[in-house]
Amino acid sequence: MKKVLAVGLGILTAIGGFVDIGDLVTNAVVGSRFGLALAWVVVVGVVGICLYANMAGRVAAVSGRATFEIIRERLGPRTAAANLVASFFITLMTLTAEIGGVALALQLATDVGPMMWFPVAAFAVWVVVWRVKFSIMENVAGILGLFLIVFVVSVFLLQPDWGQLIDQVASPAVPEEESAATYWYFAIALFGAAMTPYEVFFFSSGAVEGHWTTRDLTTARLNVLVGFPLGGLLSLGIAASAAIVLLPQQIEVASLSQTVMPVVAAGGKLALAFVLVGIVAATFGAALETALSSGYIIAQFLGWPWGKFRRPAEAARFHVVIFVAIVAGTAVLFTGIDPIMVTEYSVVFSAIALPLTYLPILIVANDSQYMGERVNGKVTNMFASVYLVIILVAALAAIPLMIVTGAGQ
Repeated sequence: MKKVLAVGLGILTAIGGFVDIGDLVTNAVVGSRFGLALAWVVVVGVVGICLYANMAGRVAAVSGRATFEIIRERLGPRTAAANLVASFFITLMTLTAEIGGVALALQLATDVGPMMWFPVAAFAVWVVVWRVKFSIMENVAGILGLFLIVFVVSVFLLQPDWGQLIDQVASPAVPEEESAATYWYFAIALFGAAMTPYEVFFFSSGAVEGHWTTRDLTTARLNVLVGFPLGGLLSLGIAASAAIVLLPQQIEVASLSQTVMPVVAAGGKLALAFVLVGIVAATFGAALETALSSGYIIAQFLGWPWGKFRRPAEAARFHVVIFVAIVAGTAVLFTGIDPIMVTEYSVVFSAIALPLTYLPILIVANDSQYMGERVNGKVTNMFASVYLVIILVAALAAIPLMIVTGAGQ
């Protein structure tokens, strides 16, 4: 049982990062418009986040310090400040979207408007961050988020034309009614959603919260190799179910209710109940991750005491930042902005911020001053360098494609 619970951090990070409100919506949109022609992006994203999350976890286990602390020390405050601004902005956007996602999921379950649920969701996130132990938080949210496996089950219940689905995956092509620019815009959005910066900061900080040492390196790899591929599988299940049900009917996803339509078509009310539990857990878990990450980023940069392993009074400024971030995100939602729109923009801006996040991690993972003999090997550096090129291309192309396509319209 301890070994099963040991992957709790990886599952929470995967569920909250790979299948948060951004992935729920983006994968459903892509499936309803492109089928599985962009499934390869999910695979590329899974490999990339596994590669860099493993580095971040190893840095934390070997040094006993979170990645952001070392980045500031290793690269200096000015370079780290650019990382800080970009990462905090994206994390705050994502936190806003996740609180909105929890409210939208509760609206589906109760028919009560999201405006009533915004403060409830925000308060619940703050209480859990403030009072609940990290180990309980990660295990409960991660396990309940696994209810999203109903998307994968639905694919089989819908009895699709497997040959057609396999052909979409193996021979990806731009549909006649879509442009190449739109295809690549959504490719970057999927990639940004898979490698959202807060995932590695949360994973690294979570390793410190769990007091990982070099003896826990196997646990770190297990978290990465189980959690993130599982998140990728769930993402593919969302896209595939949308491709089976929504694409033939030319229904483009514009709301969370349309995202769950394939599940209802496959399994009726029982499946709907399962998926609602999964969505609430996934978005709530992502809200916890992003709320904590906002505190981690600021506190680690400024050298403040941080972490849930400390009593709140011992890390007061860390908790104040989290509280302010939650309030700010909720206030944005009360302006009437569509949480789905915030979600769509947050995943694209995540792609823009990727170089500022992942290059410093690669530098630190190769610094023997912090890592000793645990620095990256040649093979790891080769793959990491290839991914840096992909990340840079995605970052440079994101804004032009957003403008040309009207944000994928």
